[in-house]
Amino acid sequence: MGSEEGNSQQYKTFRTTYPEFIYDRYEIEETEHELIVTYHFRIVGLSEFAPVWRFPKGNKNRPLPEAMIVSLGMAELVSYWKITCSPLVTIKAGSLNQEQIAWWKRLYYHGLGEFFYINKIWEADPETFMEISAREPEDNRNERDEKEIDHSIPYGKMTGSENETAEKKIEPNRLLVPIGGGKDSAVTLELLKEGGSDCFGYIINPRGATLDTAEAAGLPKDKVICVSRTLDRNMLELNRKGFLNGHTPFSAIVAFSSLIAAYLYELSYIALSNESSANESTVPGSSVNHQYSKSFQFEKDFHQYASKYLPGSGYYFSLLRPLSEFQIARYFAGRKHYHKIFKSCNVGSKENRWCGHCPKCLFVYLILSPFLNQKELKEIFGRDLLEDESLYGTLEQLTGIQEEKPFECVGSRNEVNTAIMLAIRQMEQSNEQLPKLFQMYRDFGLFDTYSKIGNQYSMYFDTENLVPEPLKELVRKRCCGK
Repeated sequence: MGSEEGNSQQYKTFRTTYPEFIYDRYEIEETEHELIVTYHFRIVGLSEFAPVWRFPKGNKNRPLPEAMIVSLGMAELVSYWKITCSPLVTIKAGSLNQEQIAWWKRLYYHGLGEFFYINKIWEADPETFMEISAREPEDNRNERDEKEIDHSIPYGKMTGSENETAEKKIEPNRLLVPIGGGKDSAVTLELLKEGGSDCFGYIINPRGATLDTAEAAGLPKDKVICVSRTLDRNMLELNRKGFLNGHTPFSAIVAFSSLIAAYLYELSYIALSNESSANESTVPGSSVNHQYSKSFQFEKDFHQYASKYLPGSGYYFSLLRPLSEFQIARYFAGRKHYHKIFKSCNVGSKENRWCGHCPKCLFVYLILSPFLNQKELKEIFGRDLLEDESLYGTLEQLTGIQEEKPFECVGSRNEVNTAIMLAIRQMEQSNEQLPKLFQMYRDFGLFDTYSKIGNQYSMYFDTENLVPEPLKELVRKRCCGK
């Protein structure tokens, strides 16, 4: 990647040199056990791309709706479009009406907020950064009136795109749970097990932590749906040559691909593990949010889009949306059988390890610190992160001493400060010597501030959520006590 100072000029140059990005088509190949989808994109005058998805077919041979396949390609294409940020995106693989085009532009713009910010592309305007050209749908199916989301949709009912007969064929308590290998999806699996739900795990490009999490949750192998996503080598080569690169809304890819997996296995619900603090912007005073496609805004938008334009879709919601990271950490701390296997460090993900130096590692260490002792934490991470003075700048970012949060999936500043305050209080009451980072934090004065505020998260419950009622009560009962 070029220097941040030069990326703004690159953005302008590339848009002039490569004015059109085309989503040409997709191809489907069926084997006895797999459905293989190859997408074909191209940047006119530069390169062609052919990323591949491989889905297990499930127990029944269900024809996959074209709209679901096209939509996954729409989510996938932004990773390739960002190479040159071509001003025109031409969709030849399917049809879109104007409302759909506006929906996709909103996802791309907000989902690329970090990409624009880090690359200092201030010219990116939500209206003009991209024009999407697509043929109109041939019939008026997509012109029906949009229905408001009903937050009290009964457990076992679909979202308006399935008829009564289809609803009766689908077991209402069968859920697909995307597994990322961190503590959050483990908590979702454990909560659903406590509620008696029949869970299927969903894993993209399996690795140690994701497979180990499924095993620790007691999921049999035939209920772990593993799919493969292969990036095109031309994109990786262009990245190495200095074309534009950066964060894209991966959770949107998880969302659209999970619809396909749920459809193939006839699962009526898709339970994500995104918590309330995912709504917080990464850059104060802006809409830039590293976790935009994990936010409740995206969840609502996606729910409406799938209900209206993707017939046969499962009900997409986040089970942990009512909760804070603090409550999730407290619940997870009591599930010891996950402690040696969970990993949510992006830096060390390929080696299935905690790197011990990044913001995600420190955040998880801190949020668990009121609930696990230092010996337990060191066993998880391999060393004592609180004695590493090189992490003090990261601590400042996580706690708000520095204005900008790390561009990582981390909790809110208030949650982090509350966790640190409680951990320090416990250590001081036990006459334990404070580790270096806690002593630095103590000296700064935030401990006194949050001691006066107290613990505001034990009983927390965010009412802005799409959790079905019986599961909502399960979450409240298990996670919202003292």
